[in-house]
Amino acid sequence: MIDKTMNQVIGTMWLIASISASFRRNVLSSSFQLASFPATAARVPSSSFVTSTVQQQIPFITKNRRTAVIAAAGAVSGGSGGRVSSAVQDKGLLEKTGGKSSSSSSSSQEKLNTNPVKGTRDFYPDDMRLRTWLFDHWRNVASTFGFSEYDAPVLESEALYTRKAGEEVVDQLYNFQDKGNRKVALRPEMTPSLARMVMAKKGGLPLPLKWFSIPQCWRYERMTRGRRREHFQWNMDIWGVAEERAEAELIAAMVHFFKRVGLTSADVGIKVNSRQVLSEVLTKLGVPPEKFAATCVLVDKLEKVPLDAVQGDLEELGLDRSIVEQVTEVLSIKTIEGLKKTLGDDSPALKELNNFIMLCEAYGIEDWIVLDASVVRGLAYYTGIVFEAFDRTGQLRAIAGGGRYDKLLETFGGKDNSIPAAGFGFGDAVIVELLKERNLLPTGLENAGTDTVVFAMDADLYPAALKVATILREAGQTVDVVLEAKKPKWVFKYSYRIGAKFCAIMGSDEYANQEVQIKDLIGDEKLLVKIDSLSEWASSNQSRTQ
Repeated sequence: MIDKTMNQVIGTMWLIASISASFRRNVLSSSFQLASFPATAARVPSSSFVTSTVQQQIPFITKNRRTAVIAAAGAVSGGSGGRVSSAVQDKGLLEKTGGKSSSSSSSSQEKLNTNPVKGTRDFYPDDMRLRTWLFDHWRNVASTFGFSEYDAPVLESEALYTRKAGEEVVDQLYNFQDKGNRKVALRPEMTPSLARMVMAKKGGLPLPLKWFSIPQCWRYERMTRGRRREHFQWNMDIWGVAEERAEAELIAAMVHFFKRVGLTSADVGIKVNSRQVLSEVLTKLGVPPEKFAATCVLVDKLEKVPLDAVQGDLEELGLDRSIVEQVTEVLSIKTIEGLKKTLGDDSPALKELNNFIMLCEAYGIEDWIVLDASVVRGLAYYTGIVFEAFDRTGQLRAIAGGGRYDKLLETFGGKDNSIPAAGFGFGDAVIVELLKERNLLPTGLENAGTDTVVFAMDADLYPAALKVATILREAGQTVDVVLEAKKPKWVFKYSYRIGAKFCAIMGSDEYANQEVQIKDLIGDEKLLVKIDSLSEWASSNQSRTQ
């Protein structure tokens, strides 16, 4: 008996080997090149080929034996067109699925680090409620001012951000080469993506554009209070308006937000300048226009580092110390009268700033505005009015910033369709820190959202409780169903903790009468409501559940 079984096994193995060899000969003799087949396909026959070979080329074996051979060969082929199953190929599968392997049984698995990557954040439900509150304010302000929301991929071509050497953003990119050998980067800011989108339409967008977005941005930079390596940023931009009206509208929207969340001009100021001021000064000092943008990038760093730290870079641009000292003297000017003495009455920069201030007065926001010639912004693409919102106590870094960037499209090769534009970016981290400092963060967010908690007193009544929950949800209420068997004391405690307004209780007596008991968690009243009348009850309490 054993010999017979062994002969069957040996015979089966011989047949499988023969089938495999026949399969390889057929592949090699076909009109296809072997290279066009996956490596595993050239080694292992497909199940259909096995079946054909067994049935047609080896007809002398019995039907049961033939079935066994086909099944055995199919197991070898992996049952997937001749390709070895990934489960067979993956030698670590046992370990990955919780089993033990001889190689891993002696080594302990490294404990997972549960902290988010340095510079990033987790958003638990409480954090999300605060973030949603902030984003809702941003969206409401943008809508109030007639802006439309847009978005773009967080992953962009690296070339989109490497416009000018010397910008901090270039050195702070999260960039890498993807599997298609493309150089890509996580967006550090939104404005270049917006410019790319505008260019993609080739003049097909009706102007002016008033768009806003709330993108997540990434920069690998030194972390301080209110500065992380990822953050969300409220962006508002106006394209197609060449006058200072665009900047004034943008700053008015920013001030509108500050007022909505309880901040005043005593808490926040907005420094304003024009890059034309520095341009006119540099022209008088003999600095050529092509060095202007790079000079602005370096001048912007003077607020953070001493002059000696950037002196070498300035000298490379041909700016000796005497020129730099004259420039820094101009940057210290804080009044229109001071600029008039330096630039003259006919200065285009002075005219631009006067027009802007006049518009701010018309908006009624002049008490928020602070003229400061040292504000130039660190991005090379700014061309005119620039501004920064700041904490008047000086404890926090810039809250928001922006300005005019009329020539941004030119840096992407769009010289024939350059469009005047202005905008700002407003990060989420600093404003939350500021609101925390002023005790202006909202309270009670953890209680917002649930109108009614529904629970069944008995497991048999659970389907009836689900019917109650469905009726209330269709009536517009937010409803939380207690999914486990709990005692009433636990349910009421839970309902109060999440700030629910009502509790709907399905008991046996209520079910027999096709009713549900409603407990008012605020007024502490109880009433019985017919299940068929729940929609009317929900409508009558709509003012309390909104």
